[in-house]
Amino acid sequence: MNAAQMLYHCDLVLQIPLQKIELQKINYIFRMIGIITKKEMHIFNNGIPHNMPTFQKLIVNFECSFEEARNNLLKTLDFYWDSFEKQSLPKEHILFGNMKEKDWGFLEYKHLDHHLKQFNV
Repeated sequence: MNAAQMLYHCDLVLQIPLQKIELQKINYIFRMIGIITKKEMHIFNNGIPHNMPTFQKLIVNFECSFEEARNNLLKTLDFYWDSFEKQSLPKEHILFGNMKEKDWGFLEYKHLDHHLKQFNV
């Protein structure tokens, strides 16, 4: 993954709480691992675990424009912030279980921070 693909990936991830992307169901064991991971991240203020599997819909393995991906991500962030302030984010995540606005904010921040640091952007 290059920096443009990473920005595109982060845009896709932010579209989940905006309910523009629906993730496929996962088995019970993976869901339990996701719920535990979410709790661990909150307790220890950890980042996203390295080599954490990615949902197929969120993998970007094609060429894309850095400028376009950046601009789209910034627009999506604006939509996300609006939904966050209106408390209209979903109450559940297919992997992480029950979600509150603070959970969405924390996990989205950790995900963006992880990738922006990864690519020094």
